[in-house]
Amino acid sequence: MRSYLVVANQTLGGEHLMARVRQSLAEGPCRYHIVVPATPQGEMLTWTEGKSAATAQARLDRALARFRKLGAEADGEVGDKNPILAIEDALRHGAFDEIILSTLPPGISRWLKLDLPSRVAARFNLPVTHLVVETEAA
Repeated sequence: MRSYLVVANQTLGGEHLMARVRQSLAEGPCRYHIVVPATPQGEMLTWTEGKSAATAQARLDRALARFRKLGAEADGEVGDKNPILAIEDALRHGAFDEIILSTLPPGISRWLKLDLPSRVAARFNLPVTHLVVETEAA
């Protein structure tokens, strides 16, 4: 059974990610572990770690429901605000065949500004699939 580590925050549950889950499920048995880094909310002038964790947990709960509705075996956790550390923590507790990293588009994504997909690929000896959410037309 293939095992995927899904790392996402604001894009978690987007159709781009659900399409990838459906594709993986069609290819054979698999399971998912979702990590939602508790990153600070950019639009707020002030933030607290508790607020970030609560927002991440709410996203995780919604995503788990969507994954399971598709028939996926899924669990997850709220991770460190630093996505690299969140991935590192998850890899300490589980073995995965692939990391699926979901981001906002270039120009909007803080993770892309940090070159996260390349850094994750270089740091962890696993295939990385980078998915970018499509923004809706105005």
